[in-house]
Amino acid sequence: MEEALGISLLEALDGQQLNCLNEDAEHTLKSILQSKQLNTSSNYLLSDADEQLILNIPFNQVVRIRALVIKSAGEPEQRPRRIKLFVNRPTLGFEDAADASEPEAAQIFELTDEQVAEGKRIPLRFVRFQSVNSLHIFVESNGGDDQTRIDAIDVFGAQAQGTRDLSGLKVVED
Repeated sequence: MEEALGISLLEALDGQQLNCLNEDAEHTLKSILQSKQLNTSSNYLLSDADEQLILNIPFNQVVRIRALVIKSAGEPEQRPRRIKLFVNRPTLGFEDAADASEPEAAQIFELTDEQVAEGKRIPLRFVRFQSVNSLHIFVESNGGDDQTRIDAIDVFGAQAQGTRDLSGLKVVED
């Protein structure tokens, strides 16, 4: 089952476009994803004004997503609970995300303490994540704290056939 969920797609992240709304200035999304592999450092993402977060995760090529890992080593009250996933929505705001239901949101689910504490893979509805340029994760609620903590995120799936990373191309003068 694990292999069927694909390979980590963190290598295909577009680090320049990576951002998060309502993140604490010292505990950012970039700090846990900059290495383009599952975060094992002491860095973590922390929400700022309240428990809600919008994580914008762009890719440098089209991908198909099968599963997600969201890990939190924080207190149970700080762990993400209700999550809404959106695909290819670069201007997603908190009001839009909070009001959205399926199918506008590609998938909505409640995370268990076990999934988040142990960083277990969460299988997604594969048909809704076929041609993904960017994934947007809306953390709607947590276990009851004023802040949400996320220590690691991983995205599993496959690169769409026929796509290439063109971000490294440079103009060559004759």
